[in-house]
Amino acid sequence: MNKKKRKAFTSCDSCVNNVFDEEMECYTCEVCLDEDEMYRLFNEPHYACPYYRLDDEYAVVRKQN
Repeated sequence: MNKKKRKAFTSCDSCVNNVFDEEMECYTCEVCLDEDEMYRLFNEPHYACPYYRLDDEYAVVRKQN
């Protein structure tokens, strides 16, 4: 039996690179994805973005303690 490892789905909503653009009045990704990465991100259900970083507001506090 061949088991493949599946990466966890990454949501842009919880990514630190997802920032609000006041000029366009919407959220945009600060990372410049190429055409292939953009296609995979929106069309492959189990594709994990290689630039995803969890927007963990408490990470800095944990490092200080």
